[in-house]
This record gives sequence, C-alpha cells and structure tokens, in this order.
Amino acid sequence: MYSYTDFDHDFVRARVDQFRGQVQRRIDGALSEDEFRPLRLMNGLYLQLHAYMLRVAIPYGTLNGRQMRQLAYIAERWDRGYGHFTTRQNIQFNWPKLRDVPDILDALANVEMHAIQTSGNCIRNVTADHFAGAAADEVEDPRPTAELLRQWSTDHPEFQFLPRKFKIAVSGADVDRAVVRSHDIGLYLRRNEVGAAGYEVVIGGGLGRTPMVGKTVRDFVPKADLLPYLEAILQVYNLSGRRDNKYKARLKILVHETGLDELRDRIEAAFVVQKAQFTGVNAQLLADIEASFAPPVFNNTRSQVLEAALESDPVLRAFVDTNVAAHKNPAYGIVTVSLKAVGQTPGDATADQMRLLADLAEEFGHDELRISHEQNVILPHIRRSDIPAVHARLKAAGLATANIGLISDIIACPGMDYCALATARSIPVAQAIATRFDELRLEREIGPIKIKISGCINACGHHHVGHIGILGLDRAGVENYQITLGGDAGRDMAVGERAGPGFGYDALVPALERLLDAYLDIREGADESFIEAYRRLGAAPFKAALYPDEARDAA
Repeated sequence: MYSYTDFDHDFVRARVDQFRGQVQRRIDGALSEDEFRPLRLMNGLYLQLHAYMLRVAIPYGTLNGRQMRQLAYIAERWDRGYGHFTTRQNIQFNWPKLRDVPDILDALANVEMHAIQTSGNCIRNVTADHFAGAAADEVEDPRPTAELLRQWSTDHPEFQFLPRKFKIAVSGADVDRAVVRSHDIGLYLRRNEVGAAGYEVVIGGGLGRTPMVGKTVRDFVPKADLLPYLEAILQVYNLSGRRDNKYKARLKILVHETGLDELRDRIEAAFVVQKAQFTGVNAQLLADIEASFAPPVFNNTRSQVLEAALESDPVLRAFVDTNVAAHKNPAYGIVTVSLKAVGQTPGDATADQMRLLADLAEEFGHDELRISHEQNVILPHIRRSDIPAVHARLKAAGLATANIGLISDIIACPGMDYCALATARSIPVAQAIATRFDELRLEREIGPIKIKISGCINACGHHHVGHIGILGLDRAGVENYQITLGGDAGRDMAVGERAGPGFGYDALVPALERLLDAYLDIREGADESFIEAYRRLGAAPFKAALYPDEARDAA
C-alpha cells in the first residue's frame, strides 16, 4: 500500500499545527462558531446532534494493521471506545471533545492518516472496490488510480470551493462493488481493442433528495489523459454548476438541466485546452505509486486444512459460504468480517475488535485491511488453509457473523441517534429487522438481499439503491418509513420505486415480514433471489403484500 513521502508528512503536520491554532482561538472566544465552521469542516470536524464528530479519511478503503491499531487507541483515549465505519469507506468518531481534536489529528499523522477533505465543497475521499488487488474478476487494481486522484485533488487550489461536495469512485472489476454510477465522477478501468488500459468515464450520479444514475460521458479515456480530462469536467462544473440553491448544486443537476450531449461538448472543448497545457504526470511518480500496490508475495502451498475443517464444522461452513469470496490466487480467499452482528449497530467496531483485526491482518493477511462501503471490514489476502484459525479468532471476538449479503447485513446511516440532519432513527430499525428475522430463522432461506436504511432524504444509507430501501421521515412529529423496491447498486444501477404510503415505526417490521413471506411464496425455486423475482414479476405482488387492505379493496 502507499506510504507517505516527505512532502505528505510535512503537508499533514502543517495542517495539524494550523488547525490546533484555530481550535485554540475558538476555545478562547476569538472565533465565533460561524467563523470556526468552515475551518473545522476543512479538517473533517462536524457538529452533530449531541457532540462534535470527526470523520477520518481511509483513502480507497485501504489501511494496515498499525493504522487500525491507532484507530483503536484513538477510540479509547479520546472517544467512547468504538468507531463507526461509513459508506464512504471512512471512520467516524462520534464523541471527541473539541480541545482534543488536534491531538487526535496528530496521532493520525503518526500513522500516515488524516481527516482532510472528508467534508466541505471539495473533492472528497476517493473510494474504490473493497476487493481491489485481490478480486478474481479484476481487470486491474484501481487503487493506483485512486491514489493518483487523491494526490491530485488534495488541496487543489481551483477545486476547494466547488458549488457542492464532489465524489469520485474507481472500479477495476467486472462486478461493480463501488457503486460507481452513484458518484459525480465514476471510473471503470477498461482495455481497448489493442489491450491498452484506460477508463470509461461516468458523470452525474448521486443519491440524496434527487437520485440519479450516472451516465457515460466517454467510453474510453487513455490513462495518460485521465487527469486533464477530469480537470476539464471539474472546470466545466465549477463554472456552470448552480450556486444559488445547494439542493440543485450537484453535478447531476447540471447534467440533467443542460443535457449530456451539450455538457459533453463543453467538457471536450475544455479537454482540448487542458491537454495542450498539461505537462503530464511525472513518470517516476506513477511508477512509485504503482509499485506501492504490488501484490504481496503469496504462499501458494496448497493443503486440505480448510476442506477437512468444513466437513466437521457447520458453523465454519456457513461462514465460508457467505463471508469468503474468490481470490485471484486459488490458494487464497477474501474474508469479509461482518460488523452487523444481530442486534448490533451496523458499522460499529470496538477498540478491542479493531485491535484483533489489526492482529489478524499482520499474522495472516499480508498486513492489509479494507473498509467496504457496506460498512464491513475486509481481510483481502487470507490463505485458505488459515481460514479456520482466522474464523476461530473472529468468533471469540464476536466478529464471525455469517451474514454477508443476507438480510441482516444492512447498510444504515447513524440517523437521529447522532445526526443533526436526520428526521428518523435508522440504527434501531436495522437492529429490529435483523433480530426479527433471526428469530424467524428465515435469513438463509430468503437468501441474497440488500436492505439499506437512511434516516433522512440525504440518503447516506443508500436506500435508493437497496433491493429494499427504507427512508425515515418526520410526519407531524412522528417517524414514518417509506419503502422503495427494486433498487440496485451494481453496474446496471437502478433507483428503487416507492411502494406506497409509509409505515409507523412499530408497523415497519411486520410489513417487511409480509413482503418477504410473499417473496418466498412466489419465487421460482430457491435460487431465484428477491431482486430477480421483483424484476420478473414487477411491483404488483410485492405492493399487495405490503398493503393487504388496499389489495382486498381493489379485489
């Protein structure tokens, strides 16, 4: 993985020292909260419902054992003993005291981490496929591209005050595990007809109050042209994006209001200028970045340890079935560690759990960890023969829940438990769903399904692209939950359709029971997933299950 240069170290330390002075001025009263707000947001510090919240960048979701262990230390030393992993592949600390934040940032800098550009109207943390560098279906590791974009975008003088926040994602695989089409710019690594590597460029995706699927603006941009092409997109957006209304300031609105064809013409014209002026990326810099992501030295010795253990241990077998994915090296597996134990807060990990994950990465996983946008932790390089030992250690720490891709593997934003913008709770809803379907013992019978929950219209829980999406709203002071059906976060991204009137908190889980009971009755065999059945049958039978009284009246 990438290691800081002297420039990186000096830049991050300087930002910490600068912010330390700004914090002290706020504490002393020299700065009002209004004056302090833009300064703290530049350093990832939010003022939430009950306290400050610090959002720490984990660029493209990659970190090592030392960094994970430092996050555990921060959680214990300055927070309440846990951290919350987010859908942006970051981690949030929900209870830091303002006076301690500079010390936290200093501790992060000690392990080559920071909180820069995790907020504000700038280019945010670049995200990528959480199986990057390990996936069997990978065309190319997207992380060198993501790291190049991180360096290019950090403190970019032209793009620090964009009309609105700006998000970029990169995928290098056949399967889109990075929700690429939900980003302002999405990049798919491709090879052209002569085998040269480049990118399909997607623009104008986004969720929130106006969900839109990103559109391909160029089928292929050669690697050498990537930065000037992205500069062209950002310049057009920076000049033409709306600044009169923050709800209409995202690039997706510019694409919608201008039209893709006209916007493409503007981008191509700007690209001609940019390419002529662009001096190129230093060849040695590119070589150094790519070398940072060279695959580890794998131990390809095959054994039957795992196969023998599977014969005698059904708990391990269930874990391997759901939580272990194919690795590009047949001697290895990709292990996803669920942070969704039944009844727990999705995405939360205690300091002890973080330390264990660091230990496992160093002992068994070539010192690599990944954070997924689905709020889980990945051990990307585990020898298959080591999986039983890894599973045993996870099980002892409460981290061996075998539910990846199942109903309790729910994405959920913090909701009204933490967020000042939320209009309803998300965490208790996720806990109630997981608990109820565990009681019914239906999780494995239902099979693969994506449930995503947002506590407000900003859609941090990605509810628009859930097979079942849940949006919490306030209706005259009462929580009300809308259900959407048929969303998809993959390459063929789709925004879910609202099913009908919302449900009260107590009525939501029974409604989901009816919905999934109906699915089990009408699916074509156990291999037809919920989303496949929905696409085959349409919304009607599922709406009838959600609203049985209306269905009876119509009959």
